[in-house]
Amino acid sequence: MAEQSTERCSWCGDPIEPNDGWRLQEVPGARKAAFCRLEHAVPWKIQGARWDAGEIAEPRGLADALDSCARCGARLDDVHLVLVRHRGEHRIPDAFCSVDHMADWAKSGGRWGPA
Repeated sequence: MAEQSTERCSWCGDPIEPNDGWRLQEVPGARKAAFCRLEHAVPWKIQGARWDAGEIAEPRGLADALDSCARCGARLDDVHLVLVRHRGEHRIPDAFCSVDHMADWAKSGGRWGPA
């Protein structure tokens, strides 16, 4: 039996499978969001970035090596964002210095957008 997720997209409300979608966490902190599609991060930000309480459950140390913003390259401050792509069994993290930079990155196609 397939594992069921109780997570829902923070923008559209659709359920998100455990091995699909995107999870966003404010570090440090206890605010999170989830998206079924990367482009849903853009209207979520535009409409006021409504966070849920809690932390995303990811493998320990997944984002430890991230030290700069994926959008602008600036060194991360103590408070930053980590966005994790769930793709099957794989977890692909990116970090951002702000919600604005995360949304701009998503708008331009994320890792697969133009440089």
